[in-house]
Amino acid sequence: MINQTEFSDNTQLYTLQLPSRIDSITIVENFIDGLSEKYKFSDEIYANVLTCLSEAVINGIIHGNHENPEKKVYLNLEVVEDKRLIFTIFDEGDGFDFNNLPDPTAPENLENLTGRGVFIIKRLADQCIFNSKGNELELHFKI
Repeated sequence: MINQTEFSDNTQLYTLQLPSRIDSITIVENFIDGLSEKYKFSDEIYANVLTCLSEAVINGIIHGNHENPEKKVYLNLEVVEDKRLIFTIFDEGDGFDFNNLPDPTAPENLENLTGRGVFIIKRLADQCIFNSKGNELELHFKI
């Protein structure tokens, strides 16, 4: 379910509560498709937002909530003056140490099948901020 609130200062807020199931990513993809239509995303912004949110939500489902059906991943979006997107993604897990992740570009990690999500997110979003616990991520995009 997606809730939308509009404020008088030309700010809109969207909230999603996603079950900790892999198929919840479909809800995220459909949400981004709708946003792209409404706010006329460029192809680059669309791809960056889709990639970052997919990675963040999947990480929350798998690593944060361990696919526990009783836990949720929450996604909030603040659209500021139709020019800036501020996404907040958080899960109900214990968090992680985002400062001590292996470098996926190091030769010993190049063939690993996982471990690139945070690296990708940090490069595609205009700004990426983790809370101190590591279970909440704020992503900024200019549109």
